[in-house]
Amino acid sequence: LDDMAALGNLDPNHMPRATDYIAQMIDMISGLIDKGHAYAAEGHVLFSVSSYADYGRLSGRSVDDMIAGARVEIAPYKRDPMDFVLWKPSDADLPGWDSPWGRGRPGWHIECSAMSYDLLGPSFDIHGGGNDLMFPHHENEVAQSCCAHPDGDFARVWLHNEMLQVEGKKMSKSLGNFFTVRDLLDQGYAGEVIRFVFLSTHYGKPMDWTDAKAREAEKTLRKWRGLTDGATAGDVPADVIDTLADDLNTAGVITILHRLANAGDAAKLKAAASVLGLLSDDMGDWAAAVDLSAYADLLFAARQSAMETKDFAEVDRLKSLFQDAGLEVRMSKTGVELIPVGGFDMAKLDGVL
Repeated sequence: LDDMAALGNLDPNHMPRATDYIAQMIDMISGLIDKGHAYAAEGHVLFSVSSYADYGRLSGRSVDDMIAGARVEIAPYKRDPMDFVLWKPSDADLPGWDSPWGRGRPGWHIECSAMSYDLLGPSFDIHGGGNDLMFPHHENEVAQSCCAHPDGDFARVWLHNEMLQVEGKKMSKSLGNFFTVRDLLDQGYAGEVIRFVFLSTHYGKPMDWTDAKAREAEKTLRKWRGLTDGATAGDVPADVIDTLADDLNTAGVITILHRLANAGDAAKLKAAASVLGLLSDDMGDWAAAVDLSAYADLLFAARQSAMETKDFAEVDRLKSLFQDAGLEVRMSKTGVELIPVGGFDMAKLDGVL
């Protein structure tokens, strides 16, 4: 939760634990049996896929295609290969709860349906999740929920996100490119920068995290914060709302923010950014102005001296040190400019002066 708060995310209203809802799961399973949508067999309870005519509608698959392509457990107690487990028996060394079908534990899908019904009712607006969960998990959620509560819609809108990539490759521990939000925060990336990078790609497309993107995001946010400093937010532009209404197109809104910044419209930029949770006062500590003039003067003096002695070792040392601290170094005949970029860490400049 601390990591999510650092990204500016709101706390959830509920954080249910499946083990607190075993009774509700048993009630839902019993109801499905009574309605003819489930059956008990050898200590198991299975959902009868053939009893739900709309099975496959969410994922767009036919049952025949699913049987041909899915890895399903063909067990002798199943009436149909596609039937899935609602309750399974537990050995003595495994977690288990008493039920009308013996000691056991719930299947993978029923817990989500039981908890959402208890907390949200038979119909709610948005269900999210990775696109790898669309089948079978979400498809099975729909089936058991709609059959248990035919008066409801279950989820009216589904948002299936694509996967995260790192430098163009799938994130995985085997490739050594696996990291968490906490890892990025510990590396010095501000939560607002991480948020910006993620919102820059539509949720339905693969997102490629790169250090270059993060550095560019930090540079952009510093520029926008400078532009909107002291500005009062105006009305949110209508095209921002229209763009978000088009399948939550956050990447499209980022494009609008760039346009407003280029036009110098600080009031609209601040208002539009607030819709994405950007440029808020409570997330801006990382971008607070830092006086780097003494460091710039130090490098400029070293450069002037090197021009006479032809020994640039000290210039190279300082330049490397500043870059390692997360500063972009711009040198000209008239002076030196130091610009904080990705992962700027003032502590790395301790002892330089």
